[in-house]
Amino acid sequence: MKLTYTFLISLFFLASCSTDKPVGNQQRPLTYPVLEVPRKTISGYNSYPASIEGTINSAVRAKVPGYILEVLVDEGQPVRKNQVLFRLETQSLNEDAGAASANVNAAEVEVNKLTPLVEKGIISNVQLETAKARLSQAKAAYNGIVANINYATIRSPVDGNVGAIPFREGALVSPSDPVPLTTVSKVEKVFAFFSLNEREYLNILQSTEGSTLEEKISHMPKVSLELVNGKEYEHPGEIVTVTGQVNPSTGTVSFRATFPNPDRILSTGNSGRVRVPKVFEDVAVIPEVSTFEQQGKTYVFKVTSDSTVVSTPIEIQDRIDQLVVISSGLEPGDRVVYEGVGKLQNQNSIIPEPIAFDSVAQSLKVVFK
Repeated sequence: MKLTYTFLISLFFLASCSTDKPVGNQQRPLTYPVLEVPRKTISGYNSYPASIEGTINSAVRAKVPGYILEVLVDEGQPVRKNQVLFRLETQSLNEDAGAASANVNAAEVEVNKLTPLVEKGIISNVQLETAKARLSQAKAAYNGIVANINYATIRSPVDGNVGAIPFREGALVSPSDPVPLTTVSKVEKVFAFFSLNEREYLNILQSTEGSTLEEKISHMPKVSLELVNGKEYEHPGEIVTVTGQVNPSTGTVSFRATFPNPDRILSTGNSGRVRVPKVFEDVAVIPEVSTFEQQGKTYVFKVTSDSTVVSTPIEIQDRIDQLVVISSGLEPGDRVVYEGVGKLQNQNSIIPEPIAFDSVAQSLKVVFK
């Protein structure tokens, strides 16, 4: 009797313990944040590497060979057109000019001596014309040397700012040097040169108002410039020219934008990234963290009415910040798992915890229109 009583107690204990565990492999549903797919108008941008140049970049070169006697400006200094930048040594040229001047005087004496003799018929006119020709040659030689002496004083060809000066006093320079003495750049405004591939070019062209290329350029949105330190340049720019021709070597179309540069932060040789804005109106968007990749396709876990998750393929139109713009696969009002998709499998049951999309977007700092 005592043995039977103990056996019954053991059976009761085992039965009570079994009710605390899941039956078979079935697990209790876990809680996951879930949000409704909204329809939004969202603003983003595409960025392209850009090179910066002043609106005028004039290379200053020596027109005659010689040693630099004086450097009269410094790098970065503003200069005016015709302002003297360099002086070259002219001692040998001055000596040549003296000899050429003497030749001119001698030729003039010869012409003056022969002129009355021709008038009196003592000598033929041929001798006088020959003397005049020698005089012309002597004057031309003298004028050429004087011009070279003037070329030894090197002036700025334009208003602007002086660039790097690789040559200093005592350096021998010549017109054949591959490196200029300096470059004078006008940088009140700067050009930003960048390129789009053919597909991007057609997309931006077809989405811009206007029937001609000129009209479309005039309606293109303002662009911004990201500097190499990752910060955005404070002044917006505008696209002013498009080649309209695809470069057969690179498959790209060249664009040129202008940016104001009142503080001369930008200069020739700078680089950055031009950001061209784009706007998607009234589209379905979800956070990128809600998606996952599988065999080259993008999926989300859509939540059904009975709180079961279904692996659903989607087509992505674009990615902006940390959001994806949906072109197909989801409709506004659909519910998707926001976070933790890596822990789920198709047809899992969950406990949905609703989360507001606006609170998610605010944490991502997304720009909506």
